[in-house]
Amino acid sequence: MDIGVDLVEAYLRLNGYFTITEFEVLRETTPDNYQTVTDVDIIAVRFPGPIYIADSHGKGESPALLVEDPVLKLEPDTVDVIIGEVKQGEAVFNVGLTDHHTLHTVLQRVAWLYEDGVHEVARDVEKHLVYYQASPPDRMVRTRLVAFGRSPLNDLHTISLTHVFEKMIGQFEEYGDALRAAQFKNPAAALIRLLVKTGFEIKKDSAGDA
Repeated sequence: MDIGVDLVEAYLRLNGYFTITEFEVLRETTPDNYQTVTDVDIIAVRFPGPIYIADSHGKGESPALLVEDPVLKLEPDTVDVIIGEVKQGEAVFNVGLTDHHTLHTVLQRVAWLYEDGVHEVARDVEKHLVYYQASPPDRMVRTRLVAFGRSPLNDLHTISLTHVFEKMIGQFEEYGDALRAAQFKNPAAALIRLLVKTGFEIKKDSAGDA
Protein backbone atom coordinates (compact mmCIF):
# COMPACT_ATOMS: atom_id res chain seq x y z
CA MET A 1 0.00 0.00 0.00
CA ASP A 2 1.16 3.55 -0.77
CA ILE A 3 2.57 5.15 2.39
CA GLY A 4 0.33 8.19 1.91
CA VAL A 5 -2.78 6.01 1.77
CA ASP A 6 -1.50 4.14 4.80
CA LEU A 7 -1.12 7.42 6.73
CA VAL A 8 -4.57 8.71 5.79
CA GLU A 9 -6.21 5.40 6.68
CA ALA A 10 -4.59 5.47 10.14
CA TYR A 11 -5.73 9.07 10.66
CA LEU A 12 -9.33 8.36 9.67
CA ARG A 13 -9.51 5.20 11.79
CA LEU A 14 -8.21 7.05 14.83
CA ASN A 15 -11.01 9.54 14.27
CA GLY A 16 -13.74 6.91 14.16
CA TYR A 17 -14.07 5.96 10.50
CA PHE A 18 -14.43 2.50 9.02
CA THR A 19 -12.24 2.30 5.92
CA ILE A 20 -11.67 0.48 2.65
CA THR A 21 -8.44 1.20 0.77
CA GLU A 22 -7.34 0.80 -2.85
CA PHE A 23 -10.82 -0.20 -4.01
CA GLU A 24 -10.72 -1.42 -7.62
CA VAL A 25 -13.44 -0.23 -9.98
CA LEU A 26 -14.23 -2.66 -12.79
CA ARG A 27 -16.03 -2.00 -16.06
CA GLU A 28 -17.48 -4.42 -18.59
CA THR A 29 -15.72 -3.65 -21.89
CA THR A 30 -17.39 -6.36 -23.96
CA PRO A 31 -19.88 -9.03 -22.90
CA ASP A 32 -18.29 -11.11 -20.14
CA ASN A 33 -14.99 -9.19 -20.35
CA TYR A 34 -13.98 -6.81 -17.59
CA GLN A 35 -11.07 -4.55 -16.81
CA THR A 36 -9.98 -2.34 -13.94
CA VAL A 37 -10.52 1.27 -14.96
CA THR A 38 -9.25 2.91 -11.78
CA ASP A 39 -8.83 2.34 -8.09
CA VAL A 40 -10.09 4.56 -5.30
CA ASP A 41 -7.47 5.26 -2.65
CA ILE A 42 -9.81 5.29 0.32
CA ILE A 43 -13.48 5.01 1.20
CA ALA A 44 -14.37 5.95 4.77
CA VAL A 45 -17.63 5.96 6.73
CA ARG A 46 -18.13 7.49 10.18
CA PHE A 47 -21.35 7.16 12.13
CA PRO A 48 -22.41 10.04 14.40
CA GLY A 49 -21.59 10.10 18.08
CA PRO A 50 -18.49 10.34 20.29
CA ILE A 51 -15.56 8.00 19.75
CA TYR A 52 -13.79 6.47 22.75
CA ILE A 53 -10.28 5.03 22.78
CA ALA A 54 -11.12 2.67 25.62
CA ASP A 55 -14.24 1.88 27.59
CA SER A 56 -14.15 1.21 31.33
CA HIS A 57 -17.58 -0.44 31.06
CA GLY A 58 -18.72 0.89 34.40
CA LYS A 59 -15.59 -0.08 36.34
CA GLY A 60 -14.90 3.34 37.80
CA GLU A 61 -12.99 5.58 35.43
CA SER A 62 -14.60 7.34 32.53
CA PRO A 63 -13.46 6.23 29.09
CA ALA A 64 -10.77 8.32 27.38
CA LEU A 65 -12.55 10.37 24.75
CA LEU A 66 -10.80 10.70 21.43
CA VAL A 67 -11.24 14.37 20.55
CA GLU A 68 -12.80 14.88 17.15
CA ASP A 69 -10.72 16.78 14.62
CA PRO A 70 -12.52 20.04 13.66
CA VAL A 71 -10.91 19.85 10.21
CA LEU A 72 -13.17 16.88 9.43
CA LYS A 73 -16.15 19.25 9.82
CA LEU A 74 -18.41 16.56 11.23
CA GLU A 75 -22.09 17.44 11.48
CA PRO A 76 -24.39 16.41 14.36
CA ASP A 77 -26.44 13.24 13.85
CA THR A 78 -25.03 12.82 10.35
CA VAL A 79 -23.16 9.90 8.80
CA ASP A 80 -20.01 11.13 7.03
CA VAL A 81 -18.97 9.31 3.86
CA ILE A 82 -15.57 10.20 2.35
CA ILE A 83 -14.38 9.11 -1.07
CA GLY A 84 -10.73 10.04 -0.93
CA GLU A 85 -7.82 10.70 -3.27
CA VAL A 86 -4.38 10.60 -1.63
CA LYS A 87 -1.45 12.44 -3.25
CA GLN A 88 2.10 12.85 -2.02
CA GLY A 89 2.09 15.92 -4.26
CA GLU A 90 -0.62 18.55 -4.69
CA ALA A 91 -4.04 17.63 -3.29
CA VAL A 92 -6.09 17.23 -6.49
CA PHE A 93 -8.61 14.75 -7.84
CA ASN A 94 -7.85 12.35 -10.65
CA VAL A 95 -10.34 12.49 -13.50
CA GLY A 96 -11.14 8.83 -12.89
CA LEU A 97 -12.37 9.53 -9.36
CA THR A 98 -14.96 12.08 -10.47
CA ASP A 99 -16.31 9.80 -13.20
CA HIS A 100 -19.97 8.88 -12.69
CA HIS A 101 -19.33 5.16 -13.18
CA THR A 102 -16.57 5.22 -10.55
CA LEU A 103 -18.73 7.05 -8.02
CA HIS A 104 -21.73 4.81 -8.69
CA THR A 105 -19.61 1.68 -8.21
CA VAL A 106 -18.10 2.96 -4.95
CA LEU A 107 -21.44 4.07 -3.52
CA GLN A 108 -22.96 0.67 -4.18
CA ARG A 109 -20.84 -0.53 -1.24
CA VAL A 110 -22.83 1.72 1.12
CA ALA A 111 -26.10 1.84 -0.81
CA TRP A 112 -28.14 0.97 2.27
CA LEU A 113 -27.40 4.46 3.62
CA TYR A 114 -29.39 6.16 0.88
CA GLU A 115 -33.16 6.40 0.84
CA ASP A 116 -33.47 6.68 -2.95
CA GLY A 117 -30.51 4.61 -4.12
CA VAL A 118 -27.11 5.75 -5.32
CA HIS A 119 -27.76 7.20 -8.79
CA GLU A 120 -28.77 10.66 -7.55
CA VAL A 121 -25.98 10.65 -4.97
CA ALA A 122 -23.35 9.81 -7.60
CA ARG A 123 -24.72 12.50 -9.93
CA ASP A 124 -24.57 15.23 -7.27
CA VAL A 125 -21.11 14.24 -6.04
CA GLU A 126 -19.90 14.25 -9.65
CA LYS A 127 -21.21 17.79 -10.17
CA HIS A 128 -20.75 19.41 -6.75
CA LEU A 129 -18.28 17.13 -4.93
CA VAL A 130 -20.82 16.69 -2.11
CA TYR A 131 -24.31 15.31 -1.51
CA TYR A 132 -26.51 15.88 1.54
CA GLN A 133 -29.32 13.52 2.43
CA ALA A 134 -31.52 15.31 4.97
CA SER A 135 -34.41 12.87 5.10
CA PRO A 136 -35.56 10.72 6.66
CA PRO A 137 -34.35 12.61 9.77
CA ASP A 138 -32.92 9.45 11.32
CA ARG A 139 -30.71 8.83 8.29
CA MET A 140 -28.92 12.07 7.49
CA VAL A 141 -25.83 11.46 5.37
CA ARG A 142 -23.12 13.70 3.94
CA THR A 143 -21.19 12.18 1.05
CA ARG A 144 -18.13 14.03 -0.25
CA LEU A 145 -14.93 13.82 -2.22
CA VAL A 146 -11.78 14.69 -0.28
CA ALA A 147 -8.26 15.15 -1.66
CA PHE A 148 -5.39 14.54 0.77
CA GLY A 149 -1.97 15.90 -0.16
CA ARG A 150 -0.01 19.15 -0.38
CA SER A 151 -2.28 22.08 0.41
CA PRO A 152 -1.97 25.42 2.24
CA LEU A 153 -5.52 25.05 3.55
CA ASN A 154 -7.98 22.51 4.87
CA ASP A 155 -11.65 22.60 3.91
CA LEU A 156 -14.56 20.29 3.16
CA HIS A 157 -12.83 18.78 0.14
CA THR A 158 -9.12 19.20 0.93
CA ILE A 159 -7.03 18.02 3.89
CA SER A 160 -3.27 18.48 3.89
CA LEU A 161 -0.99 15.59 4.77
CA THR A 162 0.85 17.98 7.09
CA HIS A 163 -2.32 18.31 9.14
CA VAL A 164 -2.89 14.55 9.10
CA PHE A 165 0.64 13.93 10.34
CA GLU A 166 0.56 16.61 13.04
CA LYS A 167 -2.87 15.56 14.27
CA MET A 168 -1.78 11.96 14.65
CA ILE A 169 1.34 13.00 16.56
CA GLY A 170 -0.85 15.09 18.86
CA GLN A 171 -3.22 12.20 19.45
CA PHE A 172 -0.39 9.83 20.31
CA GLU A 173 1.10 12.41 22.68
CA GLU A 174 -2.23 13.13 24.39
CA TYR A 175 -3.51 9.56 24.61
CA GLY A 176 -0.23 7.71 24.79
CA ASP A 177 -1.17 5.67 27.85
CA ALA A 178 -4.40 4.42 26.30
CA LEU A 179 -2.94 3.85 22.83
CA ARG A 180 0.13 2.03 24.16
CA ALA A 181 -2.00 -1.08 24.62
CA ALA A 182 -3.25 -1.01 21.04
CA GLN A 183 -1.51 -3.11 18.42
CA PHE A 184 -0.87 -0.88 15.42
CA LYS A 185 -0.19 -3.06 12.39
CA ASN A 186 -0.60 -0.04 10.12
CA PRO A 187 3.04 0.91 9.30
CA ALA A 188 2.41 4.66 9.24
CA ALA A 189 0.69 4.66 12.64
CA ALA A 190 3.32 2.35 14.12
CA LEU A 191 6.13 4.62 12.92
CA ILE A 192 4.48 7.76 14.32
CA ARG A 193 3.92 6.07 17.67
CA LEU A 194 7.58 5.01 17.73
CA LEU A 195 8.77 8.55 16.94
CA VAL A 196 6.60 10.01 19.71
CA LYS A 197 7.67 7.32 22.17
CA THR A 198 11.37 7.92 21.53
CA GLY A 199 11.02 11.69 21.88
CA PHE A 200 11.63 12.84 18.32
CA GLU A 201 10.58 16.40 17.61
CA ILE A 202 9.18 16.87 14.13
CA LYS A 203 8.80 20.33 12.60
CA LYS A 204 7.39 21.68 9.35
CA ASP A 205 9.66 23.28 6.82
CA SER A 206 9.32 26.96 5.94
CA ALA A 207 6.75 26.21 3.23
CA GLY A 208 4.31 25.12 5.92
CA ASP A 209 2.46 22.51 3.87
CA ALA A 210 2.82 18.76 3.40
